[in-house]
Amino acid sequence: MDMLWSGWGDPAEAAPLPETVTGLLRDLLGVKPRTTAPVALADIAVPEPGLEPAALQALEAAAGGADHVRTDAESRVRHTRGKSTPDLLRIRDGEVGADIPAAVVLPADHDEVVAVLRACAEHGLIVVPFGGGTSVVGGLAPARRRPFVALDLRRMDRMLALDPVSRTATLQPGLRAPQAEALLAEHGFTLGHFPQSYEWATIGGFAATRSSGQASAGYGRFDEMVLGLTVATPEGTLGTGRAPRSAAGPDLRQLLLGSEGAFGVITSVTVRVRPVPETRVYEGWRFASFEEGTAALRRLAQDGPRPTVLRLSDETETLVGLAQPDAIGGSLPQDAGCLAIAGYEGTEEEAAHRRERAAAVLRACGGTPLGEEPGRRWAHGRYSAPYLRDSLLDAGAFAETLETATFWSSLPGLYAAVRDALTGTLTEAGTPPLVMCHISHVYENGASLYFTVVSAQGDEPVAHWDRAKRAANDAILAAGGTITHHHGVGTDHRDWYVREAGALGVEALRAVKRRLDPSGLLNPGVLLPLD
Repeated sequence: MDMLWSGWGDPAEAAPLPETVTGLLRDLLGVKPRTTAPVALADIAVPEPGLEPAALQALEAAAGGADHVRTDAESRVRHTRGKSTPDLLRIRDGEVGADIPAAVVLPADHDEVVAVLRACAEHGLIVVPFGGGTSVVGGLAPARRRPFVALDLRRMDRMLALDPVSRTATLQPGLRAPQAEALLAEHGFTLGHFPQSYEWATIGGFAATRSSGQASAGYGRFDEMVLGLTVATPEGTLGTGRAPRSAAGPDLRQLLLGSEGAFGVITSVTVRVRPVPETRVYEGWRFASFEEGTAALRRLAQDGPRPTVLRLSDETETLVGLAQPDAIGGSLPQDAGCLAIAGYEGTEEEAAHRRERAAAVLRACGGTPLGEEPGRRWAHGRYSAPYLRDSLLDAGAFAETLETATFWSSLPGLYAAVRDALTGTLTEAGTPPLVMCHISHVYENGASLYFTVVSAQGDEPVAHWDRAKRAANDAILAAGGTITHHHGVGTDHRDWYVREAGALGVEALRAVKRRLDPSGLLNPGVLLPLD
């Protein structure tokens, strides 16, 4: 099944907002109902593909036949941009512009990807690798000087190998995460990677963007799971990962992870897998303040025992109920404090032992146990927030997210700086926001901050958000944070990534791109500015 072209996921999963929420939006933020419905897909004015017949024939030959090259309007619209709020607002208004691909090409294996790249090089076509289409940072809308094709990897959806002795699996990039989990579960294993985009994102996308899942405290980030990669480039094939660790020079895996299709197309990923846990249990804890809860999370992250899932919502997010999206708008006390979720996975004995020891730490840090009900509700609604975002858009609200990370000592300053930048800019634009935040991933030395912003759409929602996002990006760098923790760079963060990496670092990456992609075919303007 394809994702909803004008929103997130399966349309059957979306639900209108309850009156309690629409009333809150109206009274608190001045949100007004939309006066027009989104444009129907059939009514979008789609330009002609503009492919030369010879180029189309070459693509068809490379991808194994005409059935695997699509130039119809619907296929091209479905591959236009990603799923950020500005992306959705523009597509709902029927605006595709130059961001629509000339064709959608669906290769079946590594060799066909190589052949497609050769055909595109021969005919001067840009290539945009396309997995689940879940990018929220402009990763699917490159700078264009020529027509481009969306290289949809959905046919590359197999598990190529499983080594139960070494506990590794080799997966094709087009496997969606639920498919990968199902294939691994047949053999008693799990990847343990469950980001909010889990239902739709792909293995290749996880690697290309350095994804981080909600259970990263226990399983690690996706880049920590990757043991090997095969990458097709216009100049040939790169293969990495002969051993779990090596001292044989710099690790090329780390150069390719997070490269967002700018250096090559990932065609297989070898990952570490673990046994399916005997038990999964999640529970809630209340802290009087975000500062107090943050100190508790730091204690667990640094000194243990570390839960598999560990996250903390600030006072505003807790009060609104966004920590549990399926229950948003419910009755909450005014002294709700801050909700933390701790989860434990593994054998019954080991999970119970960690839970007991972690509870002692959380209590010592001022936490009040809330039992398993908040944990069950969080687990039930853990993938619901993007659907909630669609419902907010339908109701006339603007809702978007951004994230960053820093060291523990810098976390309070970063939190305040981003909140102030978002609140100040949007208030000045006439759409005062509700700004919420949670700590979503923890490490021994620091943590990530994930912000959610809700406001009225106003007359120019995309322009208003662009100004606010730029102000937030500036604040992130000024406060010592990284421009992205797990969403990726894309085009939205590119200019700030250049500042973060520094001139020499960017030139080093440009040199890599020139060697692997001398004609600039691959996702130009994503990750790195055009030369």
